[in-house]
Amino acid sequence: MSNAAAPGPPPAGGSPGWRLEPVERVEIVILVDNVHDNLLTSDAVADRPRSSLSDPAFLRAEHGYSLLVTVGGEGYRESFLYDAGLAPDTALHNLDVLGLGLSGLRALVLSHGHADHHGGLVGMISRVGRTHLPVLLHPDAWLERKFVLPDGREYPAPPPSRMDLDREGVDLIEERGPTLLLDRRVLVTGQVPRVSDFEPGLPGQYRRRGRSWEPDFMVWDDQGLIVNVAGRGLVVMSACSHAGVVNVLLNAKKLTGVDRILAFVGGCHLSGAVMAPVIGRSVDALAQLEIEHLVAGHCTGWRAAQQLANRMPQSYLPSSVGTTLRFSAKEPS
Repeated sequence: MSNAAAPGPPPAGGSPGWRLEPVERVEIVILVDNVHDNLLTSDAVADRPRSSLSDPAFLRAEHGYSLLVTVGGEGYRESFLYDAGLAPDTALHNLDVLGLGLSGLRALVLSHGHADHHGGLVGMISRVGRTHLPVLLHPDAWLERKFVLPDGREYPAPPPSRMDLDREGVDLIEERGPTLLLDRRVLVTGQVPRVSDFEPGLPGQYRRRGRSWEPDFMVWDDQGLIVNVAGRGLVVMSACSHAGVVNVLLNAKKLTGVDRILAFVGGCHLSGAVMAPVIGRSVDALAQLEIEHLVAGHCTGWRAAQQLANRMPQSYLPSSVGTTLRFSAKEPS
């Protein structure tokens, strides 16, 4: 197993958390998200691309998520992919529009087994064009699932195809717990403990058990990423936060022993009628965590996004396809 991806040893007795090496810079490109706003303006953290409305090579948005993440410092600059969107070619199309390549990609991390995160996996791996690319995922990502709506309608939730991934020659790494990437510079959280009393997981999800179905509301395979920017704090990425976004952030602090959160980037899963009762308490808890930059996208939902923007106006940044977020040890002027 290469040092691109390796399960790290558990913290020693008395240790405040996993020893995550600080980085000087982290750059996050939002390759796939639900929205592309061509009129957003850039600032010191978010670089917003502009496309000509007459150009057929326009950035695409869809109900999916994918991030291209690069960490850097003196003598190194390394990239990996977090999720791959829903459609087979959306992330690839957006890479081409943005003029980005994947030749140096070190690893690919799958947040969980829902199609809006794994649909573009095979296309992405084919684009990388090499065998033995480490692909990290939780074992529950392979589960056969379905969603049952309150009115009784059912929708299948197919997992990624192990056969297709094997055909691409990747090195599959299945871990339930935390995993360190890139010489201990990135921490994949593994499954997130549930400590809040108001975040319900994903009511309505079921998984097949033999010939029957059983509730699978916890979505244990949903895992995030943590990077520690030297002197600034944690950058936490979570594609859907099915564990609850508050649980995700509390877990990041506990795992690393770092209390300051420089940024949260990802989905908060507060959209839909089932999650509406959770929005108020989630917003209250997020405000108390004093997050410096909050880039909530994908499944956050418009009601929650509106409340977060109103409650945390100095922190909130709209998420949009094509945006490049830059966080560094030196504060932007």
